[in-house]
Amino acid sequence: MAADPLDAYINAVSKALALPVEDAWRPAVRANLEVSLRLARLVDEFPLPDETEPASVYTA
Repeated sequence: MAADPLDAYINAVSKALALPVEDAWRPAVRANLEVSLRLARLVDEFPLPDETEPASVYTA
């Protein structure tokens, strides 16, 4: 069992998707996930006023 929550998450997602993650890949998978989570945190913490609306969808 993985001691770190991020390692446990990688194991769970790998199993759920039936996607084998070789041991040699784990450091790279973990590093990419850490960056993705750090960037997601920045977006999540960005304050928006309550009046903010989603952009309209334009099609050509």
